[in-house]
Amino acid sequence: MTDWKRRWVRLKKRDRILSLIGLAVRAGRCASGEAMTESGIKSGNACLAIVASDASDNTKKKFRDMCKFYRVPIYIYGDKDTLGHAMGKEFRASLAILDEGFADGILKELKKREDIA
Repeated sequence: MTDWKRRWVRLKKRDRILSLIGLAVRAGRCASGEAMTESGIKSGNACLAIVASDASDNTKKKFRDMCKFYRVPIYIYGDKDTLGHAMGKEFRASLAILDEGFADGILKELKKREDIA
């Protein structure tokens, strides 16, 4: 396989979930950090919540219970550094997607990943 074909295959395998998170941040349709995520969920604006896998157990339980009560889908994905890097910030333990279109795209990619795994 030629060198450019290898690079193309690597580009196709890039993480689309993180790319969609970055787009949502640039569009202003993402709330990050525990306080902003919590207020987005409680106000009914959040369409999807994502919590880092290396967040504390207390944080994970808090958001799981809150999302169950307010009927917001929640996923445990990535780590704090990866989520923060995707958002153009330092580390972030939680974020809420406030736009339905971005949330649907991210959910579709997450479900694809579950089918593969």
